[in-house]
Parts: sequence; structure tokens; C-alpha cells
Amino acid sequence: MRRLLKWAVRILLMAILAAAVIGFWKREEIMRLMAVNSLFSEDKIVGNFSHMNDAFLSREIPRGDGPISPLPYGAPMTLPEGTDAWIKERAVTSLLVLKDGQIVYEDYFLGTTEDDLRISWSVAKSFLSALMGIIVEEGAIASLDDPVTRYAPQLKGGAYDGATIRNVLQMSSGVTFDEDYLDYDSDINRMGRVLALGGRMDDFAASLTETFTAPGTQMQYTSIDTHVLGMVIRGATGRDIPALLSEKIIAPLGVEATPYYVTDGVGVAFVLGGLNLRTRDYARFGQMIEQDGKWQGKQIVPADWIDTAIRPTAKTSPGEIGYGYQWWVPVGAVPGREVTGRGVYGQYLYIDKDAHVVIVVTAADRKFRDPGVTDASIDTLRRITKATEAKDGT
Repeated sequence: MRRLLKWAVRILLMAILAAAVIGFWKREEIMRLMAVNSLFSEDKIVGNFSHMNDAFLSREIPRGDGPISPLPYGAPMTLPEGTDAWIKERAVTSLLVLKDGQIVYEDYFLGTTEDDLRISWSVAKSFLSALMGIIVEEGAIASLDDPVTRYAPQLKGGAYDGATIRNVLQMSSGVTFDEDYLDYDSDINRMGRVLALGGRMDDFAASLTETFTAPGTQMQYTSIDTHVLGMVIRGATGRDIPALLSEKIIAPLGVEATPYYVTDGVGVAFVLGGLNLRTRDYARFGQMIEQDGKWQGKQIVPADWIDTAIRPTAKTSPGEIGYGYQWWVPVGAVPGREVTGRGVYGQYLYIDKDAHVVIVVTAADRKFRDPGVTDASIDTLRRITKATEAKDGT
């Protein structure tokens, strides 16, 4: 009996030691998974959204050696009535308004500052759209009607086999993908755990096998579509996205601070939502888009690409919000004149080309999916835009 007890104790000690070794070996993955599980908790969400590189693997996007580009201040505007309540209700962390390329309003809330690099979430998709336009013009991609598998052969035999680049740009791949953030077992949350545990996003995309309709027949928001666009760009150029974005967009913009991407376990950028920049640098990008791709006298993104990308070309139902090439078009917008990049938890990059207004909103809005929230936010952004006209006396 005593011998049996000794063996039991030895086995228990060995099990504890093995668990300790495994825990030490996997400590970073375990810590990241724990961070992901509390990423959106009420007491941590604001801080987390300014420090995503504490929760995930990340990679800097070199800003280049050039000077910071000017972003001058103009005569300050007065926010329209009700905006203060909206800022509080939507847990806005920063709000910046450009009129004619000048800052007319800028403020930071909930303890954030102008130095914070805030997570873009799906506003990052609009940055990738701009990069795609440059790559297409340079000839690395022959046609938007090429199948994605021409440039990303790993996708052959899966759900994306048969989808074209244009289908994916318009979120019309037809691929089945559950985007329910509240369901632990949804595809979007499974993808988040792949990211947190250092898995490969390319493998995750290639593992998808189900479709709900033929490619190009129906727009349905599918975040993994944007990762596929990243695979296409990487396959077409033989380069990674951080290096390309740095060379083609970030360095020419003359941003204030070095941005970064959240990445998977092999350093592949989380292009569908992992971009982190300062609020003023989001504004620089938005102003470049407002100016038809031109910045400080240099054409960064082809003007004809932008004109097409921000139009509601995807097949959505009548009366629904429109969609272009990774850009949202608000209901009632004049096509090609009013557009927004939009991310979960209340991120907006709103552009009204006729009013020459760009608005950046970062937020930590845990109620962003409540009925009517998006419509109310677009209405607020439109009212802010209108208020800039009053500032000019027009």
C-alpha cells in the first residue's frame, strides 16, 4: 500500500511538472488567449483598443524617413446640438473633423490622448482597398475578374474556388461565414482564437468549404473576404502587406507615428481589422481619399480607382446601405460623393466630398449592434458636416 502511495505521489508530481513545463512553453499563447477573452470587457475595452499589441502579435509598418505632413488647424467649429450626448452614449474615444483639409474640431475622451494608436477594426478594409488600387494600376494583377486562386492557389478546392477578385472586393464571394461576435463558436470568434494562439490565417481561410450562393450574386458582409484580398496581393507581388502599405501609402502620407498591424503566428498582417494608427493619421488617409487619391501634390492612389471603389456597386437589396470596394455607402448618399469606412465598436472614417469634410471617430461602443445605432451615428456625422458649413457662413 505504501509503495502504491509513493507511485501515486510520483505520478502526481510528474503531472504537475509536465503541466508547468507546458504552461511555461505556451505561456505567451495562454496570455494572449486570456487577453482576447477579456478584450471587450467593460472595464478594459478602452485601454485595450489603444494597446492591441499587448494582446496580440504585431508588426510595425515603417513610416519612412520623410517629415510629418502638415495637417493645419482652421477656425474651430461648434458641434451641433446633441453631439455631446452621442459622444457619451457611443463611448467615443476621439473625434476629429477636417474641413477643406484643416482641423476644425479635435478632442479625446475616456482617458485617451492624441498619442494613442487606436485599433481600426474594419476601417482597415478601406486601407487595403486603396492598396489594391495601386497594385492593379502597377500591373501586378491583370484583371479584377481573375479568380482569386490565380494569385492565392492555396484556396483551390475550398469555398473561394470560383470567386473573382471583384466578387471578394464587393463582399460578394458567396462564402458561408458566421460574423456573430456574441456567439463563442461563430467563425469570426474562431478566427480570433486562431490569431491569438499564433495560428495561420491563410490556413483558416483555406479551411472554409461552404458557400450559400454563387459568387457575385449577393453582397453579404464577410470579413474573411478581406484576408483573401491580402492573400491575392501577396501572391501577385511576392511581398507582404506591411511593407507594401508602408511604401505605397503610409510613407507618402507622412504620418505622425509608426503604425502597426496585428499579425498571425507567422507575421501575416491581420488586414481585415488589425491596423492601428493615431486619429490624425486616419484623418490624413481620409483627406487623401477626399482629394481623389492626391496628397501634397502627389497622386498616391489612382483617382479612377477611388471613384469606382466608393460607389455602391455590390448587389445589395433596395433601400439597404450600399457597398463598394471595401467601403460603405450610406442610405441616401449621392454615389461617389459620400462614403464611410466602418469598424465594429463604433469606428468611422466618414467622407463627404461635396462638403470637403472628413470625420474620424474612434470608440469603444459595446452597444454598437443595438438597433438604430448605426443609422443614428451616420445622422450625427451628417449633422456635424452640415455644421461645418455654418462655420463658413454658407
